[in-house]
Amino acid sequence: MKIRPEVLPCVLAAVLTGPVAAGAVYLSGGGAAAMEAAGLAIPVILTGYFLYFFRDPERTPPSDPDIAVAGADGIVMRIKEMREERFLKTDTVRISIFLSLFDVHVNRAPIGGESRFLGYFRGRHLFTFQEKSSDVNQHNAILIENERTKCLVLQIVGPVARRVVYWHDPDRPVSIVKGDRIGMMKFGSRMDIYFPKGEVEVLAREGQRVRAGETPIAKIIGRKAL
Repeated sequence: MKIRPEVLPCVLAAVLTGPVAAGAVYLSGGGAAAMEAAGLAIPVILTGYFLYFFRDPERTPPSDPDIAVAGADGIVMRIKEMREERFLKTDTVRISIFLSLFDVHVNRAPIGGESRFLGYFRGRHLFTFQEKSSDVNQHNAILIENERTKCLVLQIVGPVARRVVYWHDPDRPVSIVKGDRIGMMKFGSRMDIYFPKGEVEVLAREGQRVRAGETPIAKIIGRKAL
């Protein structure tokens, strides 16, 4: 199993909790055995969790070019038709995926095409299962477009996750393939994926568990001829 290199600072922090934990046990009157147990157990548990959290499994997207895939692991929290005014400026269907602290947090491209980083937006840190978090929380915005459709991807972080990363060049468009890794959200978060209404048929359903780069969430119908 591949592990993201971003895990290293977290592992270092976990190791440093050992002396702190042992010191706390000593100050509370614990004996040598208790100090040793705390000084070893807590770093081992934390390191194990961080290695698990930063895992980056390989994924194989469906070969059908008409299929759009989930951009994140997690649960489809809501599917909603709505007007997206900031970037797409059209009627859309939004598919919201909620990531728990135990899901893979590497994000992938729902469709292939040209990926453009639209910006990082500071905001609040509401719990991402709250509907309002989609509008007010800290997030990255990414637009992926091809000749048939486009999708807006929002990497949204909540009260635990404090960092969201886009791995491609933020200053210029880049060509990506469906299922390519595009970034990461750290420690529980939410991804909103917007498609122009009428250009896709939604395949996902609310409550469904999905896997980034692998699970079909929509079928591309394409833009209507003018």
